[in-house]
Amino acid sequence: MPLASTGELVTRAAEARSAVAAFNVITLEHIEAVISGAESADAPVVLQVSENAVKFRYGRLLPLARAAVAAAERAAVPVALHLDHVQSDDLLRQAAGAGFSSVMYDAARLPYADNLAATRAAVDWAHARGLWIEAELGQVGGKDGRPALDAHAPGARTDPDQARDFVTRTGADALAVAIGSVHAMTTRSATLDHGLLGRLSAVLAVPLVLHGSSGVPDDGLVAAVARGIAKVNVGTALNAAMTGAIREFLAAHPEAVDSRKYLSVGREAMAREVARIIRVLSRIPG
Repeated sequence: MPLASTGELVTRAAEARSAVAAFNVITLEHIEAVISGAESADAPVVLQVSENAVKFRYGRLLPLARAAVAAAERAAVPVALHLDHVQSDDLLRQAAGAGFSSVMYDAARLPYADNLAATRAAVDWAHARGLWIEAELGQVGGKDGRPALDAHAPGARTDPDQARDFVTRTGADALAVAIGSVHAMTTRSATLDHGLLGRLSAVLAVPLVLHGSSGVPDDGLVAAVARGIAKVNVGTALNAAMTGAIREFLAAHPEAVDSRKYLSVGREAMAREVARIIRVLSRIPG
């Protein structure tokens, strides 16, 4: 089917008090696994290509983007394509012609006034080209190989009053909020501040996004969706599933040299994790 729009999927989820799962992809196997898992769960899904993934692919966006578009168009469920954690204005400007319906513009590392100005400019550019744009306020941390930020440190969390001002003045379509999760966690031990999330939901009219979701336990994810998270980003959990399955296969088959043998095992493990996460997000608390 034709590519879906990230904005439409997220808006629909927000209106239903549910969430759409958004998975970061690095290889064709990631793309295939995400679509397979979403088809198994019979749910729409967002494929995300991050700026870090583009750097890994020799700085070239189009090879992975075109693979994602081709796979999405053959999927049995709606699939949208999102450009994630963009800090480079040059990369931002490649999104419109590469199949992306949305971009997450990440200027959260900057002082507030600079974040606001940079995001406002990105929003203006994106909206002029029909792109839905997500921004970030607060410090989720854990990106680019830097030591993980203390998610409980003063100033790390998203302030509701500042968030309302930020969204009003930038015109962003969605906001990634810092409520206790951290990128690249390999243990599911993050504790979310659900009280803060409730306050953010109360003052913001745009959908809220949770980054660093791989480190959040299932019950934390369910509670976050119930309190207003409409897009849940997942990356590390897929890499852990793939790597674990490949390690196990190679330990059992040390003679293996055909990469298709272990990549297929890794792809299947990722697909199962995708389906599991989507089903978790569909739970409605009693």
